[in-house]
Amino acid sequence: MVPGRCQTRVADADVELLPERALHWPQAGVLAVADLHWGKTESFQQHGIPLPLGVLEDDLARLSSALTATGARRLLLVGDLVHSRQGLTADVISRVNAWRENHASLEVVLIRGNHDRHVPTLPPTWRMEDREDALDEGPFRFAHHPEPAAGRYVWAGHLHPMVRLTGGADRLRLPCFHLRPGVGVLPAFSAFTGGLDVRRGKKDRVYAVAGTAVVEV
Repeated sequence: MVPGRCQTRVADADVELLPERALHWPQAGVLAVADLHWGKTESFQQHGIPLPLGVLEDDLARLSSALTATGARRLLLVGDLVHSRQGLTADVISRVNAWRENHASLEVVLIRGNHDRHVPTLPPTWRMEDREDALDEGPFRFAHHPEPAAGRYVWAGHLHPMVRLTGGADRLRLPCFHLRPGVGVLPAFSAFTGGLDVRRGKKDRVYAVAGTAVVEV
């Protein structure tokens, strides 16, 4: 087992939950992430809200780290890749272009989310397959909204799940993977997002992203 990763079995397939906030399906050579919200900082700045720089660079570096560590051949973007049309500035496009050139052989597929609807066409230099509908592969369905699908286990995003942990006087609120029967919700990949506290069902599994490790809680 690679330190920091959490290995589990879902729908008779072995998967890994990564501290980079990504799902790795080794058998298929797939890495899946959700809710990247590229250009969100730029969108806010255009409305006069000062925000720290470097958010996109940090997220791209973390994505590259996960791809390199896993050797994944395909990257599935499970919705809300782009935050808004206004945030898709020439500078954002250029920085993603440079990242894409560093992963030139990687196959990238976007399964559109609600934010992506604001950008009818992705920059062609990003070389991404652009899908309006869900993607079915093996026992899984990859879709932005966490809705069950007959005969498949769904991996989704949209909710930005968070889990609250308490221990004595210490309290933490961490991004998490929320695995329900039939549907698994990925944490928001971007660190610059809010989140929704999970409501755990009796058969749910919750895995917190705690720094450089993923831990079942």
